Amino acid sequence: MSAIAGILNYNNEPISTMHSSSMMESLQKYPADDIQQWHDHHIFLGCHAQWITPEQVGEKLPFYDQDRKLCITADAIIDNREELFNTLSVSKALRTNMPDSKLIMLAYHKWGEDSPKYLIGDFAFMIWDEREQKLFGARDFSGSRTLYYFRDHSRFAFCTTINPLFSLPYVVKDINEDWIADYLAIPEMFNSIDLCSTVFNQINQVPPSHSITVTKSKVSFGKYDHFSSIKKLKLKSNEEYEEAFIGVFKEAVDARLRTTREVGAHLSGGLDSGSVAGFAAKSLRAKGKTLNTFSYIPIENFKDWTPKSRIADERPFIHSTVQHVGNINDKYFSFSDESPFTEINYWLETLEMPYKFFGNSYWMSGIYKMASLQGVSTLLNGARGNYTISWGSPLDYYTKLLKRFKWMNLIKEMNEYRFVKKTGNRKTLTILLERAFPSISNKLNSKESNSFPRVISQEFADRTGVFNRLRAENISITGEVIPDTYEARFNQFNKLYYWGNGTSATKLSLQHSLWNRDPTNDVRVIQFCLSLPDSQYVQKGVGRSIVRRSTKGILPDKVRMNSKYRGVQGADGVLRMAPEWSAFKSEIKSLLKDPIMGEYVDLNVLNHSFNRVKREPKPELIFDFDFKILMRCLIIHRFLKQIKLKEVIT
Repeated sequence: MSAIAGILNYNNEPISTMHSSSMMESLQKYPADDIQQWHDHHIFLGCHAQWITPEQVGEKLPFYDQDRKLCITADAIIDNREELFNTLSVSKALRTNMPDSKLIMLAYHKWGEDSPKYLIGDFAFMIWDEREQKLFGARDFSGSRTLYYFRDHSRFAFCTTINPLFSLPYVVKDINEDWIADYLAIPEMFNSIDLCSTVFNQINQVPPSHSITVTKSKVSFGKYDHFSSIKKLKLKSNEEYEEAFIGVFKEAVDARLRTTREVGAHLSGGLDSGSVAGFAAKSLRAKGKTLNTFSYIPIENFKDWTPKSRIADERPFIHSTVQHVGNINDKYFSFSDESPFTEINYWLETLEMPYKFFGNSYWMSGIYKMASLQGVSTLLNGARGNYTISWGSPLDYYTKLLKRFKWMNLIKEMNEYRFVKKTGNRKTLTILLERAFPSISNKLNSKESNSFPRVISQEFADRTGVFNRLRAENISITGEVIPDTYEARFNQFNKLYYWGNGTSATKLSLQHSLWNRDPTNDVRVIQFCLSLPDSQYVQKGVGRSIVRRSTKGILPDKVRMNSKYRGVQGADGVLRMAPEWSAFKSEIKSLLKDPIMGEYVDLNVLNHSFNRVKREPKPELIFDFDFKILMRCLIIHRFLKQIKLKEVIT
């Protein structure tokens, strides 16, 4: 794991040592096991290294290969090492200690610009090809590691984080208003639909699933794809599907246990994190190591106000997993002194941009801090599991059967579902008809609108054309159109802005020398899960069937077969803000008077939302639309003030 940096002068002018040094000095805020640079007249590459895997210890990076005339700097962990060793004919004597960066270089030497599609893992890298006089680099398919860049007519500079690029005298820190418009207008949790842009005009990023090629004449991108031509898997029995699932999932988990230090895992009471922990703990036991788990719990005075089908304190299910799986050192944290409000400056400093996940911000950063203090260098999670291993909604599957007139399958499944959910077929059929024929249903049922407040000012929206951009992507600007699980899954793997782009994972990892790794996001796991027929996900009235069946004996039935409760995290967020409620209100009042925000935001809408929520910190406000836009605007307001303040100081 590393922060990487580099500069290429197109005009062959020598790299200024002042410029390269200023970039590397900007990275010194992060801990490092080693810091190295490589210069060759008009090209500079740097690496601020944190050693996670055994092969990284003592690694020379950037590394120049004299025979191949290639130099690489990389922020990468490659998970399909054995496959690549065999394909690239690497001798067995060289395999054990070969770092992943050298493996990436060998892949590039063999496949050239097609090489990223052969790599499985989390990576961002840049290679200087001396013979071709070009820079080539790439990010992994989901953008687990960040890679930002600046370019003009005479030079190109790149870095894992944004601020080192601003240390260069020719890079200007000005705001990208299109990005701000996207942030304000999109109700959902992602910031922008432009995968190349950032909040700063002169700083762009290599998109996930893309490579970048930089020459004197141009900068070009290539997209590589892992999921467009997947064929449905046809096996003879449930047992064969389960065996295949266990094989591919275990391989993904085991690949992520390769570290010199301790292994940790986020653990909630659900199937995804429980499955990851179950497989990891078993494999670690064979290595003589223990899995350290970290779980968020609500603060002491929290009373669960969420619906009966939700559970905010997941300890009963977590304890059940820990006791059943064994070989787990479990830790629980409420982070009682922290809240969505107190953590804003920390996250703005860490991310270098505004964000939307304030409801979970305090425990996300808290778990990184606690895990790092306990010597953990690899922190597992199951964040992508809802779209891979535990995908499968009975009602959406039944709706699909209804629309395709698969009556026999539908009746059989509905009869099973009735016993699982303790509900009648008439009620289920009513729901299915509403989902299958929404236009008819909407005419018959006039429900009260629950729209996300349109807080962006009309003038700013018109100037940036944000609504036209969002409509072109079929994104609801009211938040009322909620995709079913099929559409949501399609969006995850075909519209890359829906995924997190690795920003928080990369930048938190650099702060804490701790790599966040998700086996449910492994390319092989995704390909396998996308190949399964729907009937493997919904069976006998039970959703998420494949993972429930495959974890028999691995997870306790209390967790494995739970279809009654779903965990909800961050439900105590507003309650935590009670001590700061006056400060929160005061800052919103200040925001409402700021002419800068008046250029971007409809202050009447914002004031209406403020009047609705300001009286007291009711816990249920945490998921309220009005509270969400207040927090989002507060975050972006504070970001803009900090940028302006830094410019004044400079």
